[in-house]
Amino acid sequence: MNVIKTLLMLVAAWLSMAGASASTLAMQLQSPDYVLLMRHALAPGFGDPANFSVNDCSTQRNLNEVGRAQARSTGQWLREQGVRSARVYASPWCRCQDTARELGFGAHQVEAALASFFQDMQQAQATTLKLQQFIARQLPGKGEEALILVTHHVNIQDFVGENVGSGEMVLVKVDATGRAVSHQRLSLNPTR
Repeated sequence: MNVIKTLLMLVAAWLSMAGASASTLAMQLQSPDYVLLMRHALAPGFGDPANFSVNDCSTQRNLNEVGRAQARSTGQWLREQGVRSARVYASPWCRCQDTARELGFGAHQVEAALASFFQDMQQAQATTLKLQQFIARQLPGKGEEALILVTHHVNIQDFVGENVGSGEMVLVKVDATGRAVSHQRLSLNPTR
C-alpha cells in the first residue's frame, strides 16, 4: 500500500509541474496532427525471459500492481486534461495490452506495428516504417478522438529519438505520412 501512496504522491507532484495545459493537450490530441505514444507501465525486469511466447502472458514480463496503478493514474490524468475519447492501440505483448486496458478508455485493439523488436534490433527500421504507415492510415478517420499507442521503449526511441521510462508518454506531431515532425515528452513517473 505504501508503494501506491508513493506513486500517487509522485503523480500529484508531476501534475503541478506539467508543461502542457489541459486545453492545449486535449486540443492537440483532437487534431489530425498529433498522436500519443506511451511506453507500457511498470513491468519489473528487463526484456523477456528466454523462450517467451507473445501468445502466453505467463512466459512474459508483466505489469505488477504498481504498474497497473500507474496506468490507471495515467488514464485519469489524461481525462483531467480534457481527453474524453480515444482510440487505443497496443502492442501484442501482454504488458502493453494490460496498460491499454487500465487506461480506462474502453476496448483497445492489438496492432502488430507496435510490437517490440528488442529481441531483434535489425527489425527497427522496418518496424518503424510500419508504425509510420499505421499512423498515416489512422489520421484521416480518427476525427476528434485521441490516438493513443501503447508500445515499448525501443519503438519510441527509434520513432522519435527518446529513451522513455515505464509509463512515460511522448506527444508526437506527425505529418500526413505518419513521420514524426516534433515531440514533447510527458512523464507522470520518473522511474525507468
